[in-house]
Amino acid sequence: MPWPDLPPGVRLPPHVYVPGKNARHPEDWFDPIKASVTPDIPSDELHRTAAFQTGLAYLRAGYFWECHEVLEAVWMQTSDPGPEREMVQALIQLANARLKLLMGKPRAARRLCDMVTAHLSRCAPHERVMGMGIEEVKIQLTTVHMDAKNAI
Repeated sequence: MPWPDLPPGVRLPPHVYVPGKNARHPEDWFDPIKASVTPDIPSDELHRTAAFQTGLAYLRAGYFWECHEVLEAVWMQTSDPGPEREMVQALIQLANARLKLLMGKPRAARRLCDMVTAHLSRCAPHERVMGMGIEEVKIQLTTVHMDAKNAI
């Protein structure tokens, strides 16, 4: 799946945050990234923001809590209802499922996988949403679902 690299000037956080296992990042760490999302950006252009691109890069790099943190800013600017909102929510829940696996909670990860499936089902199957094909996300979802199933 073609995941974008980090946008210019954006770096990875100093560590992967796993609740209950290590310290959270400073509260303002993600503010400059989230600031790339402004109310004047149409929903169908939000995938071009540093926040969206960073969220995908964090997801790819295993920074799942951090992915959720920056993608939430994108989600809050999507139209409701709308395919962009569904796609961003699917990506957030995919990151959450991966985080639950890191936390040793495979049942919670499986429930989140079901939520991802539901969000994706509300997008047209052959349409590109947020610059991505639905099948691209489904491939990632299958991997997470299998990891959760094997962990139980």
